[in-house]
Amino acid sequence: MFSSFSTISVPFGLARLLGKKHVPGITLESVDIHEVETLQEKRARTLKHLIKLNHVNHAVFFHDRQFHNHLPHYMKRRSISYERAYVDFFEDELVLNGYDWHKVIENYLFSGKNPVGNCLVSGLGHPLIHLGYAYELSSRDVAMEALGLAACSYNFLHKYLDDPKYGGLSTYSTSSPLEILQQVRLDKRLDGLLDEPGAVNVEGLMGKLFEKCEAVVLEHFHAWEFSDPQKQFMDSQHAAAAVLVATYKAESQPFDFFLMHVLSTSHAVRILLPLIPAEFHITLVKQWWLLTLTVYISQLRPEIRLEYVTNCDLKGKDWIWVDKMAIEGKAAMDVHYVKALRGLKEAAKTWGDDEKFYLKAAARLADNFSYWGGFGSRSSEENCALGSMIRRKNEWPGK
Repeated sequence: MFSSFSTISVPFGLARLLGKKHVPGITLESVDIHEVETLQEKRARTLKHLIKLNHVNHAVFFHDRQFHNHLPHYMKRRSISYERAYVDFFEDELVLNGYDWHKVIENYLFSGKNPVGNCLVSGLGHPLIHLGYAYELSSRDVAMEALGLAACSYNFLHKYLDDPKYGGLSTYSTSSPLEILQQVRLDKRLDGLLDEPGAVNVEGLMGKLFEKCEAVVLEHFHAWEFSDPQKQFMDSQHAAAAVLVATYKAESQPFDFFLMHVLSTSHAVRILLPLIPAEFHITLVKQWWLLTLTVYISQLRPEIRLEYVTNCDLKGKDWIWVDKMAIEGKAAMDVHYVKALRGLKEAAKTWGDDEKFYLKAAARLADNFSYWGGFGSRSSEENCALGSMIRRKNEWPGK
């Protein structure tokens, strides 16, 4: 995504394209849309064919649905399982709708009493992330994969957006997500709930956490005031950057893999907001917030110290340097690392970066990244392999 593809700006959004009545929402210009289906330059055609090969030959999940297919960046051989049936179904719908993938997305994600689009953060937010890629690449193949992920991952989290009985008030309120995360960190009701961070918590967290502490989680969830949705989303992107980079203490520890998903899902929300019906804007941001709270708790509520970012000495580093680190650096083959840098850069572009907070966060990540951590001692063999992958990459010739 740091490439120089020719781009087409889409400033008006999907709601207008579909003829929907205007509903006030969060107003943002679209990110650049890379029309890989139609662009003729070699790089775009190569990406188009890689996406199609991945779409045909690989399922959206692998290893018993513990891992997600990360688009063309990350391909893995496996037998196609039942998840493919969902993708096939949506591809049939695509044909019935004249290959208008926007219409299929609207019909299955943003329609009905309890729209599936209110549960895109299940599966660690991968349906949301994949949907963001679909719009950014203007790819119907990736869009159908996103629908497949959403269908496979749909779970009870939707009720906190759909069911009015889970509305209610909190014992406190603030417009700052970082202030709420500080309250979560100090909440003694959550002490001792989890023994260690990691995949076991995330995979079993939604049931375990909400079974034991649903009222506590919802209290913090509803504490976030939405009096100014535009500013609240801006603050949420600042918080997403802080959750990943301002919890990193020193070179002796890795960055947290699961906290990284707080940033990558925030970036996906930023992509989608100008392109989906306005009536879903606030619920989409609130979905991100629910995921953020649960992941933050699952990773044992690490201290967020903004000075770790604000005191970073750039030493002349700029976004050109960050781009180079993403494309040519020692961790360039790690898809999550590249996505994190991209999310920080796009946030800076969206909101401005006069204090260079996002640039400093990106520089700190690029300077100190070696591999991902946060998996816990009970993680699976593949989780351990993910952490060691970059260590092996550092030893490759030419790096």
